[in-house]
Amino acid sequence: VNYSAGLSVVRTSPGHGTAFDIVGKDLGNPASVRNAIYLASDISRNRMMYEEVSADPLKKQNFESGKDVDIADLEENVG
Repeated sequence: VNYSAGLSVVRTSPGHGTAFDIVGKDLGNPASVRNAIYLASDISRNRMMYEEVSADPLKKQNFESGKDVDIADLEENVG
């Protein structure tokens, strides 16, 4: 299976190309086309999943600065 990476769309093709030389001779095997379709489906699904999980990332926090806060300090400031 051939895969064209770096495109905004998913593009796959059978490893043997168009195979015009065997058209109509009952020599072809549909497995290569099927595998290209399955790969395109998998890549598309993975791209959608990546977009979903990276859409709202957590904000970066700096844990080395600041101090730990005691629960008693919080209650004094609130009430």
